[in-house]
Amino acid sequence: YNHEEYIAAALDSFLMQKTNFHFEVLVHDDASTDKTAEIIKEYETKYPDIIKPIYQSENQYSKGKKIELLVFAKANGKYIALCEGDDYWSDPHKLQKQVDYMENHIECSLCVHAAKQIKGGKVVKCIRPSNKNKIFTTAEVIVGGGGLFATSSMFFPTRLIKNLPEFFLNCPVGDYPLTIYLSLNGKVYYIDNFMSSYRIMVKNSWSSKIQANPRKYIEHIKIMQKMLNQ
Repeated sequence: YNHEEYIAAALDSFLMQKTNFHFEVLVHDDASTDKTAEIIKEYETKYPDIIKPIYQSENQYSKGKKIELLVFAKANGKYIALCEGDDYWSDPHKLQKQVDYMENHIECSLCVHAAKQIKGGKVVKCIRPSNKNKIFTTAEVIVGGGGLFATSSMFFPTRLIKNLPEFFLNCPVGDYPLTIYLSLNGKVYYIDNFMSSYRIMVKNSWSSKIQANPRKYIEHIKIMQKMLNQ
């Protein structure tokens, strides 16, 4: 939503992927009021076989809709890789590396990797839960919290989102409960390579809204507590 400053970088990072398989880019614009939709349409025109947009005339997030479900329903591929509009992938072989691992380890239900936190164009922190490749347990995923893995690193089989649990469906925040759910359905494999970047404190982002209103953070903690109880 309103990511005109960042959406082109995100789309370019998807299109630069070097793979031995075909992939589609599902991009959801939640009725942005800036030029985000116009930029997406330019990419759609240029790459009609890859860019598959979903344009909303009314903002769905404000209506309490889970955006992930709107996008998941359109997915045709064997796997899904996540990336929010203000983030981007930094390694052109990211998708190939994750597909190769998944294809050779059918017990893997989620593949993630290291990422860099960017603020004002500078790296301020590394999202690196381990200094080597590692399999994470469900217990480690829960204790690690929503910031354990970058959303832009998440890669998982599409079949696993066909029957999502209540604790995911009832939670307004998607990445943490989704990570927990996926960990319950197989092994979580972490690749210790930096292959994406996560922008923090950008306009309209979750991090900027929480920083501006501590009450929202308290409310968020209560929601997470309820989700974990479920």
